[in-house]
Amino acid sequence: MTIKFVALDTEIVRALQRGGTDANDQVPQRAISGGGAIPCRHCLSPVGKAEEYLILAHRPFPCAQPYAESGPIFLHARECDRAADSQLAAPMFQNGRAYILRGYNNNDWINYDAAEVVTPDRIEQTARRLLDRNDVAYVHMRSSQMNCYQCRIERA
Repeated sequence: MTIKFVALDTEIVRALQRGGTDANDQVPQRAISGGGAIPCRHCLSPVGKAEEYLILAHRPFPCAQPYAESGPIFLHARECDRAADSQLAAPMFQNGRAYILRGYNNNDWINYDAAEVVTPDRIEQTARRLLDRNDVAYVHMRSSQMNCYQCRIERA
């Protein structure tokens, strides 16, 4: 099975970069990167040292419902190019940290039988296996420590 890693949609990101409100109806906060782990969910690259970035609440679901988690994410404050859909996880995810791969069904609800914590070397393999299931419509990749949304994984 072929999969694709999907970054945030440019239209959503541009609205936020231009002062639009986030999932909590607040304007994103601005900060300057100290060069740590500040992953932009649009270009799927780290925000560089001394670069301005946005901190905001994001809910990666089409509508509010009990399983529509909202949480903090980062974006470049400047307009950046969206990462192309790819069969491989972005290089910024090859950092030695573990990630949660969590399957969701067609109703955008968590599938409790389709969730695993994986190391970077197992992301693609595990995503393919989860998406091979009939009861999984798509997968979210999240931080295993903070549960922050990283990107969506779909069938290609």
